[in-house]
Amino acid sequence: MILGIDSSGLACTAAVADGDVLLGEYTVDYKKTHSETLLPMIDALFKEIGVEKKAITAVACASGPGSFTGLRIGCATAKGIGLALDVPIVPVPTLMGLSFNCAVSDRLVVPLMDARRGQVYTAAYSMKEALSAGGAAGLPEEVLPQQAVAVEDMIEKVNALDRPAVYLGDGVPVFAEKLRKLTRVNFSFAPLSLSRQRAGSVAALGTLLLAAGKAVPAADFRPEYLRLSQAERERAEKEKGSHV
Repeated sequence: MILGIDSSGLACTAAVADGDVLLGEYTVDYKKTHSETLLPMIDALFKEIGVEKKAITAVACASGPGSFTGLRIGCATAKGIGLALDVPIVPVPTLMGLSFNCAVSDRLVVPLMDARRGQVYTAAYSMKEALSAGGAAGLPEEVLPQQAVAVEDMIEKVNALDRPAVYLGDGVPVFAEKLRKLTRVNFSFAPLSLSRQRAGSVAALGTLLLAAGKAVPAADFRPEYLRLSQAERERAEKEKGSHV
């Protein structure tokens, strides 16, 4: 039994999976901060499904990239639960978790998260392995690794792969005009129900990654930011200027 957590983006979401059964999932994408939402959501989820937290064997958590504040909240929550219950953490790459919403797609799955400053957190995955695992879901194949790049650069990489693609994530509405204008391969946008982070996907991937031996002790779990925070960038610029 696995608890899935994702607060890396605009949506805050938690889910509990027991083997191949999704027992429950809560997702909220409306005004409240993740620090206000996540713990009450997890408590309500366990209460609703009638399961005690001590029944879980691991916590699957979106490990980044994503919002610096959101990642810290989710990862700190996962780590606290893991330490309290003495269960491991399964780090799930945020963009792989998002892409798994489209695990039955035969298109190249391209998640896009708005990283500000004209950039996106993005990657590309093929679901061929997930579709051909003898009736059971398999891990997506990473075609392009997680990265923070200008959206135009990512579109060119998608064009170069020359495969039909599906875009999803909170970066889609931000960059929809550019995606329509610059994408030269056949493409579509994922429907509303699949376009944001879903903890059910994180928990499902967590189950597969746990079986593959990818869990870590809770004390060793760390988020993956991909780039410096705004405060770190500003400090680096100041230090650079002081040496000129």
